[in-house]
Formats: sequence, C-alpha cells, structure tokens
Amino acid sequence: MNKGLSLNKSSILKVCIIVAILIVFSLWMLSYTYAEDVNAGLSENLVRLHVIANSDSAADQELKLKVRDAIIEYMKDKLATSQNIDQTKKIINENLSNIENISRDVIKKNKSNYSVKASLGNYTFPTKTYGDIALPAGEYQALRVVIGEGTGANWWCVLFPPLCFIDATHGTIPDSVKKDLKTSLSAEEYKLITTSDEEIPVKIKFKLVEFLEGSKVRISGVINKMFN
Repeated sequence: MNKGLSLNKSSILKVCIIVAILIVFSLWMLSYTYAEDVNAGLSENLVRLHVIANSDSAADQELKLKVRDAIIEYMKDKLATSQNIDQTKKIINENLSNIENISRDVIKKNKSNYSVKASLGNYTFPTKTYGDIALPAGEYQALRVVIGEGTGANWWCVLFPPLCFIDATHGTIPDSVKKDLKTSLSAEEYKLITTSDEEIPVKIKFKLVEFLEGSKVRISGVINKMFN
C-alpha cells in the first residue's frame, strides 16, 4: 500500500516537472517570437546611420564626428523629399560613392589618409535612446560608414524617419517626426518605443525584446571575434 502510494507520488511529481518544463518552454517560445516580430517590424521600417571610427584614439574619435557631420549635412538635403523608407534606401544606394568621397575629403583635410567604405545593409545595434524614443537592441537596416580599420567606438542615429537631423540628445522628438514613426510602424511597435518608461506592461515588453535581441547581438559579436 505504502509502496504503491510512493510510486503514485513519484509519478505525479514527474508529470508536474514535465508540465512545468513545457510551460516554461512555451512561454520562452512566445517571448522569443514576440521579440523577433518586433525587431523585424522595426528593422523593416527604419534606416539608421552607423559611423565607425578607425580606432579609439582621441584624434580618430574626433575625426569620426567630423565625418558624421559632413554625411548628415549632405544627406539632409538628399533625403528632404523622401516620403518613405523605399525612397530613402534608393537615395542612399545612389549616393554611396558620394558619401565615401565626402568622407575622404574630410579625412584628408584633417591630415589623415584612412580608407572609407559606405554600404547599406542589415547590422546589429545595442539599445539606444533618442530623446524620448528608445530603440531596443537588435538587427536594423543601416547606412554603415567604416573609417580605416573600423575598430574604434561607433556613432549611430536614425536616417528614416529623420532623427539624425534634429538634436534629440536632451529633449523630446518633434511631433512631426513622431507622426512619421507612427505611420511607418505598427501600433504595438510605436507604443513600445515611445512609452517604454511610462507604462509597466509596455516597459516589461521592451525589456523582454531588449534582453532577447541583445543576447543575439552579444552572441553574434563573440562568434565574429572568434572567426575574425
């Protein structure tokens, strides 16, 4: 009798453990799928600018910012009439050579001879805040400009919608830009990046995306270092 009862309790315990594992696995899969969907939506509807310095020396970092300023000034006029992300990508692709030439001119004027490579593609980014908008870590479309060896600290902003062309470091994003964001993104994506610090459920979702996508970014970085 006691032996049968013991076996029954053991079986129940095993079933409970299996059920708990299945629940945890299901929640993880749902969370991962949600994070992937959010990142895919943001990536498809945003284009970022990514400028990477030759090294972390003070001179190279200062040079990076000068190159950045020249690119932003040039692209501000080129993208002034862009109405959507496809037009923005088309304009960027048509001006990659010009962006490289402008960057080289800045580099030469500062008595350096680094090479420059501009490209439009998908790249990984950490979490970044622009005024009152926060973008979680993940993979995004970006205009990447690599100066020289490209081993220094990098700088990034958003070309579409045009966050690069406003000073959002300490303030809020203008309503006109938020309107563009709202039009470009789903209601869920827009709410996630504009209210993550205000509403607890939204903040939890943001942290979830940040953690899962950020983990992918870190793992990708480790793998790249191992094989480069």
